[in-house]
Amino acid sequence: MSKVLYITAHPGNPTQSYSLAVGEQFVQAYKENHPGDTVEHVDLYQLTIPQIDADVLGAWGKLQAGTPFDQLTAAQQAKITQLNQLLEQFMTADKYVFVNPMWNFSYPPVMKAYIDSFCVRAKTFKYTENGPVGLLSNKKAFHIQATGGVYSEGPVKDREHGSSHLKTVLNFVGVTEFESLFIEGISTAGDRAPQIKAEAIEKAREAAKVF
Repeated sequence: MSKVLYITAHPGNPTQSYSLAVGEQFVQAYKENHPGDTVEHVDLYQLTIPQIDADVLGAWGKLQAGTPFDQLTAAQQAKITQLNQLLEQFMTADKYVFVNPMWNFSYPPVMKAYIDSFCVRAKTFKYTENGPVGLLSNKKAFHIQATGGVYSEGPVKDREHGSSHLKTVLNFVGVTEFESLFIEGISTAGDRAPQIKAEAIEKAREAAKVF
């Protein structure tokens, strides 16, 4: 039995969001075809994800120097506890489904904050004489991203920094099996937008069967 994290980074709902609508269908098809697996929804807009600020950096420094956890400030304890909970949840999962729109050539900032919570030295990667090594093996990820224009190919492909960055980060921590589904050209398609959505849903449901 596998544990799947369904990670969404959109403040809306499936009736408002192309990415969430397609993601919802992916999860539905996945459950139908993998009834023994568990799927946990991680709605990033419903979480308080601490940023790596002065409290967090200071706490990490103290802990590395041997300071007991209970001697950290209340703010430091709260933030480190939250980050550790997100990290543990991520590390114990077997599969990841990321869903987001592309905003300003990347993903919403809450996604970056989440990435920072699980990209942790000695937990999900380590440095060796031969360079960094990811510690999350035998896991896989699927990424669903909606964009107003077309960025997976063509003249502006080099401006796509959402899925490409997520793939880089996941590969870095050892998740090398990565697939993407782009819902593209929504803003420029005019009357074809519903068709683009329908085609993406069909692709998502098919992909979910073998994910």
